[in-house]
Amino acid sequence: MAVTVAPGGAWQLIEVRLHLDIVGGAAENFTIAMDAVTGAVYDHLLFTQAMAAVTDVQWFPTRPITMLRGDEIDMAYANTNNRTWGLEVVWQGGI
Repeated sequence: MAVTVAPGGAWQLIEVRLHLDIVGGAAENFTIAMDAVTGAVYDHLLFTQAMAAVTDVQWFPTRPITMLRGDEIDMAYANTNNRTWGLEVVWQGGI
């Protein structure tokens, strides 16, 4: 799984939810990373979760994360066991 959220304007990341139909079973991580429009030196890993024994992840940053126009959030999970998954990203635009 490789999903990018890029609303286009300035925005805030509020929450990310991932659901697998059954536990991941493999030693793989689900990651959430910021891809900053200002350059790679400003990119960083926001969250990581081992998925071997997990079906649900709900991540709330301590407070909403303000993103510049062009900033993206990249979410990834290798999913070698081909689990069925659902991903929701809650964000607010127009800030």
